[in-house]
Amino acid sequence: MRTQVAIIGSGPAGLLLGQLLTRAGIDNIILDRASKDYILGRVRAGVLEEGTVRLLDQAGASARLHAEALPHDGFSLAFDGRNHRIDLFDLTDGKRVTVYGQTEMTRDLLQQREGSDAPAIHEAENVAIHDFDSEKPFVTFEKDGTTSRIDCDFIAGCDGFHGVSRRSVPEKSIRTFERTYPFGWLGVLAEVPPVAHELIYANHPRGFALCSMRSMTRSRYYVQCSLDDKVEDWSDDRFWDELRRRLPEEEAAAVTTGASFEKSIAPLRSFVAEPMRFGRLFLAGDAAHIVPPTGAKGLNLAASDVHYLFEGLRDYYADKSMAGLDDYSRRALLRVWKAVRFSWSMTMLMHRFPDTGEFGQKIQEAELDYLTHSRAASTALAENYVGLPF
Repeated sequence: MRTQVAIIGSGPAGLLLGQLLTRAGIDNIILDRASKDYILGRVRAGVLEEGTVRLLDQAGASARLHAEALPHDGFSLAFDGRNHRIDLFDLTDGKRVTVYGQTEMTRDLLQQREGSDAPAIHEAENVAIHDFDSEKPFVTFEKDGTTSRIDCDFIAGCDGFHGVSRRSVPEKSIRTFERTYPFGWLGVLAEVPPVAHELIYANHPRGFALCSMRSMTRSRYYVQCSLDDKVEDWSDDRFWDELRRRLPEEEAAAVTTGASFEKSIAPLRSFVAEPMRFGRLFLAGDAAHIVPPTGAKGLNLAASDVHYLFEGLRDYYADKSMAGLDDYSRRALLRVWKAVRFSWSMTMLMHRFPDTGEFGQKIQEAELDYLTHSRAASTALAENYVGLPF
Protein backbone atom coordinates (compact mmCIF):
# COMPACT_ATOMS: atom_id res chain seq x y z
CA MET A 1 0.00 0.00 0.00
CA ARG A 2 1.05 3.58 -0.63
CA THR A 3 -0.30 6.76 0.94
CA GLN A 4 0.90 10.25 1.72
CA VAL A 5 0.27 10.23 5.49
CA ALA A 6 0.02 7.12 7.67
CA ILE A 7 -1.90 7.84 10.87
CA ILE A 8 -1.38 5.47 13.80
CA GLY A 9 -4.40 5.57 16.09
CA SER A 10 -8.10 6.19 15.50
CA GLY A 11 -8.96 8.16 18.60
CA PRO A 12 -10.08 11.78 18.32
CA ALA A 13 -6.63 13.06 17.28
CA GLY A 14 -6.13 10.50 14.51
CA LEU A 15 -9.67 10.74 13.20
CA LEU A 16 -9.66 14.55 13.26
CA LEU A 17 -6.33 14.74 11.44
CA GLY A 18 -7.50 12.17 8.91
CA GLN A 19 -10.72 14.04 8.18
CA LEU A 20 -8.91 17.38 7.75
CA LEU A 21 -6.37 15.78 5.41
CA THR A 22 -9.08 14.01 3.39
CA ARG A 23 -11.02 17.24 2.91
CA ALA A 24 -7.78 18.91 1.76
CA GLY A 25 -7.21 16.18 -0.85
CA ILE A 26 -4.27 14.60 0.99
CA ASP A 27 -4.27 10.79 0.96
CA ASN A 28 -4.09 9.09 4.35
CA ILE A 29 -4.62 5.71 5.96
CA ILE A 30 -5.61 5.26 9.62
CA LEU A 31 -4.30 2.19 11.41
CA ASP A 32 -5.42 1.05 14.87
CA ARG A 33 -4.94 -2.06 16.99
CA ALA A 34 -8.36 -1.60 18.62
CA SER A 35 -11.81 -2.37 17.24
CA LYS A 36 -14.38 0.32 16.51
CA ASP A 37 -16.58 -0.95 19.33
CA TYR A 38 -13.73 -0.62 21.82
CA ILE A 39 -12.95 2.92 20.66
CA LEU A 40 -16.57 3.98 21.01
CA GLY A 41 -16.86 2.29 24.39
CA ARG A 42 -14.20 4.42 26.08
CA VAL A 43 -15.54 7.09 28.45
CA ARG A 44 -13.50 10.27 28.30
CA ALA A 45 -13.64 14.04 28.64
CA GLY A 46 -16.39 16.30 27.43
CA VAL A 47 -15.45 20.00 27.68
CA LEU A 48 -14.44 21.49 24.31
CA GLU A 49 -12.68 24.80 23.72
CA GLU A 50 -13.85 27.04 20.89
CA GLY A 51 -10.73 26.16 18.89
CA THR A 52 -11.63 22.48 19.04
CA VAL A 53 -15.18 23.22 17.87
CA ARG A 54 -13.80 25.28 14.97
CA LEU A 55 -11.62 22.35 13.90
CA LEU A 56 -14.65 20.05 13.95
CA ASP A 57 -16.46 22.62 11.80
CA GLN A 58 -13.50 22.60 9.41
CA ALA A 59 -13.59 18.80 9.34
CA GLY A 60 -17.30 18.78 8.53
CA ALA A 61 -18.04 16.75 11.67
CA SER A 62 -19.90 19.22 13.89
CA ALA A 63 -23.56 19.08 12.82
CA ARG A 64 -24.70 16.90 15.72
CA LEU A 65 -22.52 18.84 18.13
CA HIS A 66 -24.24 22.12 17.26
CA ALA A 67 -27.64 20.45 17.55
CA GLU A 68 -27.11 18.60 20.84
CA ALA A 69 -24.13 20.05 22.75
CA LEU A 70 -24.43 22.28 25.79
CA PRO A 71 -22.68 25.69 25.56
CA HIS A 72 -21.44 26.86 28.97
CA ASP A 73 -20.74 30.50 29.78
CA GLY A 74 -19.22 29.76 33.18
CA PHE A 75 -18.43 27.27 35.92
CA SER A 76 -18.33 27.31 39.72
CA LEU A 77 -15.64 26.86 42.36
CA ALA A 78 -17.21 25.49 45.53
CA PHE A 79 -15.40 25.98 48.85
CA ASP A 80 -16.12 27.14 52.37
CA GLY A 81 -19.66 25.82 51.95
CA ARG A 82 -20.52 28.19 49.07
CA ASN A 83 -20.54 28.29 45.28
CA HIS A 84 -18.53 31.01 43.50
CA ARG A 85 -19.26 31.39 39.78
CA ILE A 86 -16.54 32.20 37.24
CA ASP A 87 -18.26 34.07 34.40
CA LEU A 88 -16.27 32.91 31.38
CA PHE A 89 -18.34 34.84 28.86
CA ASP A 90 -17.91 38.15 30.67
CA LEU A 91 -14.25 37.70 31.59
CA THR A 92 -13.09 36.61 28.11
CA ASP A 93 -15.07 38.96 25.88
CA GLY A 94 -17.70 36.46 24.83
CA LYS A 95 -15.88 33.11 24.81
CA ARG A 96 -17.39 29.93 26.20
CA VAL A 97 -16.82 26.19 26.34
CA THR A 98 -19.01 23.44 24.91
CA VAL A 99 -19.96 20.28 26.78
CA TYR A 100 -19.98 17.37 24.34
CA GLY A 101 -18.66 13.92 25.20
CA GLN A 102 -15.44 12.75 23.60
CA THR A 103 -17.21 9.50 22.74
CA GLU A 104 -19.79 11.44 20.73
CA MET A 105 -17.09 13.46 18.99
CA THR A 106 -15.30 10.21 18.10
CA ARG A 107 -18.56 8.71 16.81
CA ASP A 108 -19.14 11.74 14.56
CA LEU A 109 -15.61 11.55 13.16
CA LEU A 110 -15.88 7.80 12.59
CA GLN A 111 -19.10 8.30 10.65
CA GLN A 112 -17.39 10.93 8.49
CA ARG A 113 -14.52 8.53 7.88
CA GLU A 114 -16.85 5.72 6.89
CA GLY A 115 -18.69 8.05 4.53
CA SER A 116 -15.50 8.88 2.64
CA ASP A 117 -13.20 6.79 0.50
CA ALA A 118 -10.35 7.19 2.99
CA PRO A 119 -9.34 3.79 4.42
CA ALA A 120 -9.18 2.88 8.10
CA ILE A 121 -7.82 -0.45 9.28
CA HIS A 122 -8.87 -1.65 12.74
CA GLU A 123 -7.71 -4.59 14.83
CA ALA A 124 -4.26 -4.43 13.28
CA GLU A 125 -1.65 -6.43 15.16
CA ASN A 126 2.11 -6.01 15.58
CA VAL A 127 2.13 -2.48 14.18
CA ALA A 128 5.71 -1.31 13.64
CA ILE A 129 7.19 1.96 12.40
CA HIS A 130 10.28 1.88 10.17
CA ASP A 131 12.83 4.34 8.75
CA PHE A 132 11.10 7.46 10.07
CA ASP A 133 14.48 9.18 10.10
CA SER A 134 14.69 8.78 6.31
CA GLU A 135 12.72 10.22 3.41
CA LYS A 136 10.99 6.87 2.88
CA PRO A 137 9.30 5.81 6.12
CA PHE A 138 6.90 2.89 6.22
CA VAL A 139 4.64 1.02 8.60
CA THR A 140 4.06 -2.72 8.84
CA PHE A 141 1.21 -4.56 10.52
CA GLU A 142 -0.56 -7.90 10.63
CA LYS A 143 -4.24 -8.41 9.87
CA ASP A 144 -6.01 -11.76 9.61
CA GLY A 145 -2.68 -13.56 9.60
CA THR A 146 -1.24 -11.50 6.72
CA THR A 147 1.63 -9.01 7.06
CA SER A 148 1.17 -5.77 5.12
CA ARG A 149 3.26 -2.68 4.51
CA ILE A 150 2.24 0.97 4.10
CA ASP A 151 4.78 3.21 2.37
CA CYS A 152 4.25 6.89 3.06
CA ASP A 153 5.75 10.37 3.17
CA PHE A 154 4.98 11.04 6.84
CA ILE A 155 3.75 9.18 9.93
CA ALA A 156 1.44 10.77 12.51
CA GLY A 157 1.63 9.03 15.88
CA CYS A 158 -1.81 9.57 17.42
CA ASP A 159 -1.95 6.27 19.30
CA GLY A 160 -1.97 7.40 22.90
CA PHE A 161 0.32 7.08 25.89
CA HIS A 162 0.81 3.31 25.52
CA GLY A 163 1.03 3.27 21.72
CA VAL A 164 3.88 2.17 19.48
CA SER A 165 4.74 5.62 18.11
CA ARG A 166 6.60 7.14 21.06
CA ARG A 167 8.07 3.74 21.98
CA SER A 168 9.63 3.58 18.49
CA VAL A 169 11.85 6.58 19.21
CA PRO A 170 15.35 5.78 20.55
CA GLU A 171 15.70 6.70 24.24
CA LYS A 172 18.60 9.04 23.55
CA SER A 173 16.47 11.09 21.15
CA ILE A 174 13.60 11.90 23.50
CA ARG A 175 13.26 13.56 26.88
CA THR A 176 10.29 13.02 29.17
CA PHE A 177 8.95 15.03 32.09
CA GLU A 178 6.51 13.47 34.53
CA ARG A 179 4.61 14.20 37.73
CA THR A 180 2.37 11.57 39.29
CA TYR A 181 -0.25 12.55 41.85
CA PRO A 182 -0.93 10.59 45.07
CA PHE A 183 -4.65 10.09 44.44
CA GLY A 184 -7.13 9.16 41.75
CA TRP A 185 -10.59 10.15 40.53
CA LEU A 186 -13.49 7.81 41.10
CA GLY A 187 -15.97 8.63 38.35
CA VAL A 188 -19.52 7.49 37.63
CA LEU A 189 -21.90 7.96 34.73
CA ALA A 190 -25.60 7.86 35.50
CA GLU A 191 -28.82 8.58 33.64
CA VAL A 192 -29.84 11.36 36.01
CA PRO A 193 -30.17 15.12 35.44
CA PRO A 194 -27.09 17.14 36.47
CA VAL A 195 -27.12 18.93 39.79
CA ALA A 196 -26.49 22.28 38.05
CA HIS A 197 -26.52 23.65 34.51
CA GLU A 198 -22.75 24.35 34.70
CA LEU A 199 -19.77 22.42 36.07
CA ILE A 200 -18.95 22.62 39.79
CA TYR A 201 -15.37 22.10 41.02
CA ALA A 202 -15.42 21.52 44.79
CA ASN A 203 -12.58 21.87 47.30
CA HIS A 204 -13.53 20.19 50.58
CA PRO A 205 -11.65 18.87 53.62
CA ARG A 206 -12.71 15.35 52.56
CA GLY A 207 -11.23 15.87 49.09
CA PHE A 208 -12.04 17.17 45.63
CA ALA A 209 -15.34 16.60 43.80
CA LEU A 210 -16.53 17.51 40.31
CA CYS A 211 -20.10 17.74 39.07
CA SER A 212 -20.23 17.50 35.29
CA MET A 213 -22.62 16.22 32.65
CA ARG A 214 -22.89 14.77 29.15
CA SER A 215 -26.44 16.00 28.55
CA MET A 216 -29.39 17.30 30.53
CA THR A 217 -30.31 13.69 31.36
CA ARG A 218 -26.86 12.12 31.78
CA SER A 219 -24.47 13.19 34.55
CA ARG A 220 -20.77 12.59 35.10
CA TYR A 221 -19.54 12.91 38.68
CA TYR A 222 -16.13 12.44 40.30
CA VAL A 223 -14.68 12.31 43.79
CA GLN A 224 -11.02 12.26 44.79
CA CYS A 225 -10.06 8.86 46.16
CA SER A 226 -7.04 6.88 47.28
CA LEU A 227 -5.03 5.00 44.69
CA ASP A 228 -5.49 1.96 46.92
CA ASP A 229 -9.29 2.10 46.51
CA LYS A 230 -11.03 -0.54 44.41
CA VAL A 231 -14.10 0.16 42.30
CA GLU A 232 -15.90 -2.78 43.85
CA ASP A 233 -15.55 -1.16 47.27
CA TRP A 234 -17.64 1.79 46.10
CA SER A 235 -21.34 1.00 45.94
CA ASP A 236 -23.56 3.58 44.25
CA ASP A 237 -24.98 4.55 47.64
CA ARG A 238 -21.53 5.11 49.08
CA PHE A 239 -20.56 7.25 46.09
CA TRP A 240 -23.65 9.46 46.26
CA ASP A 241 -23.23 9.95 50.00
CA GLU A 242 -19.60 10.97 49.59
CA LEU A 243 -20.35 13.33 46.72
CA ARG A 244 -23.03 15.13 48.70
CA ARG A 245 -20.71 15.55 51.69
CA ARG A 246 -18.26 17.48 49.51
CA LEU A 247 -20.77 19.92 47.99
CA PRO A 248 -22.35 23.06 49.45
CA GLU A 249 -25.62 22.32 51.23
CA GLU A 250 -27.89 23.66 48.49
CA GLU A 251 -26.17 21.69 45.72
CA ALA A 252 -25.98 18.54 47.84
CA ALA A 253 -29.75 18.66 48.34
CA ALA A 254 -30.26 18.99 44.57
CA VAL A 255 -28.28 15.85 43.62
CA THR A 256 -30.47 13.28 41.86
CA THR A 257 -29.19 9.78 42.54
CA GLY A 258 -29.59 6.67 40.44
CA ALA A 259 -27.87 3.51 39.30
CA SER A 260 -24.54 4.12 37.62
CA PHE A 261 -23.83 2.39 34.30
CA GLU A 262 -20.09 3.15 34.30
CA LYS A 263 -17.76 3.42 37.26
CA SER A 264 -13.98 3.60 37.21
CA ILE A 265 -10.93 4.93 39.04
CA ALA A 266 -8.38 6.92 37.05
CA PRO A 267 -4.91 7.86 38.34
CA LEU A 268 -3.70 11.40 37.63
CA ARG A 269 -0.42 12.33 36.01
CA SER A 270 1.29 15.12 34.12
CA PHE A 271 3.57 13.90 31.32
CA VAL A 272 5.32 15.60 28.41
CA ALA A 273 7.68 14.15 25.81
CA GLU A 274 10.07 16.43 23.93
CA PRO A 275 10.44 16.92 21.04
CA MET A 276 7.24 15.94 19.24
CA ARG A 277 8.87 15.42 15.86
CA PHE A 278 11.49 12.81 14.89
CA GLY A 279 12.40 12.97 11.22
CA ARG A 280 9.15 12.13 9.46
CA LEU A 281 7.38 10.86 12.57
CA PHE A 282 5.18 13.34 14.44
CA LEU A 283 3.60 12.71 17.84
CA ALA A 284 0.19 14.20 18.64
CA GLY A 285 -2.22 14.01 21.56
CA ASP A 286 -1.68 11.53 24.37
CA ALA A 287 1.27 10.00 22.55
CA ALA A 288 3.18 13.15 23.48
CA HIS A 289 1.53 14.47 26.64
CA ILE A 290 -0.91 13.65 29.43
CA VAL A 291 -2.54 16.17 31.76
CA PRO A 292 -4.72 15.60 34.81
CA PRO A 293 -8.36 16.17 33.86
CA THR A 294 -8.83 18.99 36.38
CA GLY A 295 -8.35 21.68 33.73
CA ALA A 296 -10.27 19.92 30.92
CA LYS A 297 -7.27 20.19 28.59
CA GLY A 298 -6.38 16.69 27.37
CA LEU A 299 -8.72 16.44 24.38
CA ASN A 300 -8.24 20.10 23.52
CA LEU A 301 -4.45 19.74 23.48
CA ALA A 302 -4.83 16.84 21.06
CA ALA A 303 -6.91 19.12 18.84
CA SER A 304 -4.34 21.93 18.90
CA ASP A 305 -1.59 19.43 18.00
CA VAL A 306 -3.69 18.32 15.05
CA HIS A 307 -4.18 21.95 14.03
CA TYR A 308 -0.43 22.61 13.89
CA LEU A 309 0.36 19.30 12.19
CA PHE A 310 -2.39 19.68 9.60
CA GLU A 311 -1.18 23.19 8.74
CA GLY A 312 2.34 21.87 8.21
CA LEU A 313 1.21 18.95 6.04
CA ARG A 314 -1.17 21.12 4.03
CA ASP A 315 1.62 23.61 3.28
CA TYR A 316 3.98 20.83 2.31
CA TYR A 317 1.61 19.33 -0.24
CA ALA A 318 0.51 22.75 -1.51
CA ASP A 319 3.96 24.22 -2.17
CA LYS A 320 6.56 21.68 -0.91
CA SER A 321 7.42 23.91 2.04
CA MET A 322 8.75 22.10 5.12
CA ALA A 323 8.58 25.25 7.26
CA GLY A 324 5.39 24.33 9.09
CA LEU A 325 6.51 20.76 9.74
CA ASP A 326 9.94 21.90 10.88
CA ASP A 327 8.26 24.24 13.37
CA TYR A 328 5.57 21.79 14.50
CA SER A 329 7.21 20.61 17.71
CA ARG A 330 8.14 24.10 18.92
CA ARG A 331 4.66 25.53 18.27
CA ALA A 332 2.84 22.58 19.80
CA LEU A 333 5.03 22.44 22.91
CA LEU A 334 4.60 26.14 23.63
CA ARG A 335 0.87 25.53 24.02
CA VAL A 336 1.31 22.14 25.67
CA TRP A 337 3.38 23.50 28.54
CA LYS A 338 0.95 26.34 29.19
CA ALA A 339 -1.88 23.81 29.41
CA VAL A 340 0.23 21.50 31.59
CA ARG A 341 0.90 24.43 33.92
CA PHE A 342 -2.79 25.30 34.13
CA SER A 343 -3.86 21.69 34.72
CA TRP A 344 -1.19 21.28 37.40
CA SER A 345 -2.22 24.52 39.12
CA MET A 346 -5.90 23.52 39.14
CA THR A 347 -4.97 20.10 40.52
CA MET A 348 -2.83 21.61 43.27
CA LEU A 349 -5.55 24.13 44.12
CA MET A 350 -8.58 21.84 44.28
CA HIS A 351 -7.29 18.58 45.81
CA ARG A 352 -6.24 17.59 49.29
CA PHE A 353 -2.74 16.12 49.30
CA PRO A 354 -1.51 13.72 52.00
CA ASP A 355 0.96 16.34 53.22
CA THR A 356 -1.31 19.39 52.82
CA GLY A 357 -1.71 19.98 56.54
CA GLU A 358 -3.38 22.99 58.08
CA PHE A 359 -0.92 25.41 56.48
CA GLY A 360 -1.50 24.03 53.00
CA GLN A 361 -5.25 24.10 53.51
CA LYS A 362 -5.11 27.77 54.52
CA ILE A 363 -3.04 28.58 51.42
CA GLN A 364 -5.65 26.86 49.21
CA GLU A 365 -8.45 28.78 50.89
CA ALA A 366 -6.60 32.08 50.45
CA GLU A 367 -5.93 31.35 46.78
CA LEU A 368 -9.54 30.38 46.12
CA ASP A 369 -10.76 33.54 47.85
CA TYR A 370 -8.37 35.64 45.76
CA LEU A 371 -9.39 33.93 42.51
CA THR A 372 -13.08 34.57 43.13
CA HIS A 373 -12.80 38.16 44.40
CA SER A 374 -10.14 39.62 42.10
CA ARG A 375 -11.29 40.33 38.55
CA ALA A 376 -7.69 40.14 37.33
CA ALA A 377 -7.20 36.70 38.89
CA SER A 378 -10.61 35.49 37.67
CA THR A 379 -9.76 36.71 34.15
CA ALA A 380 -6.50 34.74 34.09
CA LEU A 381 -8.36 31.64 35.25
CA ALA A 382 -11.10 32.15 32.65
CA GLU A 383 -8.64 32.77 29.80
CA ASN A 384 -6.89 29.48 30.51
CA TYR A 385 -10.11 27.54 31.01
CA VAL A 386 -11.69 28.59 27.70
CA GLY A 387 -8.37 27.83 26.00
CA LEU A 388 -5.43 29.88 24.83
CA PRO A 389 -5.50 30.65 21.09
CA PHE A 390 -3.96 28.33 18.50
